[in-house]
Amino acid sequence: MKKKSVWIKADEGRWEEQKERITTGLESGADCVLVNAGDVEKVRELGNITVAAFARDNKSGADIAVVGKRGEGDGTKPLPLEISGSIDINAATLLLDKGAAVGGYVIIRDKRYEHFAAEMGKVCDFLLVTGTDWKVIPLENLIAELQSQKVKIIFGVKNAEEARLALQTLEIGADGVLLDSGDPQEIKDTVQAVRELESEIIGLEPAVVTRVESLGMGDRVCVDTCNLMQRGEGMLIGSQASGMFLVNSESDESPYVAARPFRVNAGAVHSYIKIGEKTRYLSELQAGDTVTIVDSKGKQREGIVGRIKIESRPLMLVEAKAKDRTLTTILQNAETIKLVGKDGTPISVAKLGKGNEILVCLEDGARHFGKKIEETIIEK
Repeated sequence: MKKKSVWIKADEGRWEEQKERITTGLESGADCVLVNAGDVEKVRELGNITVAAFARDNKSGADIAVVGKRGEGDGTKPLPLEISGSIDINAATLLLDKGAAVGGYVIIRDKRYEHFAAEMGKVCDFLLVTGTDWKVIPLENLIAELQSQKVKIIFGVKNAEEARLALQTLEIGADGVLLDSGDPQEIKDTVQAVRELESEIIGLEPAVVTRVESLGMGDRVCVDTCNLMQRGEGMLIGSQASGMFLVNSESDESPYVAARPFRVNAGAVHSYIKIGEKTRYLSELQAGDTVTIVDSKGKQREGIVGRIKIESRPLMLVEAKAKDRTLTTILQNAETIKLVGKDGTPISVAKLGKGNEILVCLEDGARHFGKKIEETIIEK
């Protein structure tokens, strides 16, 4: 599933009430807050987040100007007989002409408002739609009608359950949700639900180890993240983009060193690391980059690189066969470095031998600058 966004609606009532919503949204990882124009700077003081504001000009300092409140979109003004006479759509067009990012806000009251929302979506960058009585049908119709447009549909919801439904409607789903809830736990649950839906399961295959060989000294990379990982969770690393090994995080205690569950001792500098649908070289990573953390079931989540440590260490070649492919990876030769076994149990490379079954990820196609392409490339 492609990236979905969570917007927090915080434009009604006293600022102190809205401040709690916004603060919880920031702490939970929401993507955007929707406020009134006069509150934009107050939001900026709370933290770094995209700010959308109800405004008919681009003087508020918001990242996204939203029209429709106290207008035709929310029913304050009657809908025009002809779309060309719409005050809201004309205001959106003027904002776009001035280079602003623009959202259109529409409350779906009946079929006429659904039609108006569709026309607004053909003009705006974002279409924020909600209903007086929450229904899926208007969302299905809007997704179908606007699928060829550039607009992102943000659908109004009250809780995490409605968010899940909105993001899975017609398989494509809305591009995001606009959460209208003052319950801190509901805000946290909704953001978590959206992130879980984004995480597609990576297919992992068992591979049989065919060779383990000590090598000389070389440069290896430790990826230290801003995230804590569990046993059986790590990153996909390998010498070939067509097949990568699940390298376990240093989440286990050992007699030699304390657990470092934020770290994956990932492998030699030349190695690929799978990040989303792309690959990168381990040596390219730096603080602030995102990486993909994967567990033994193939569930993935996003991590943030805190630092990269490249040091000269004794290395070890691991070769394994999965289906008709022979895969290799080069790791540091140390007992704390582990691959993940077929059953999800980490196996130290110091104890690894022929016949052991470990988890790998197989992919078709070649890579060019990290992107998958249809080309024949042989990597040995």
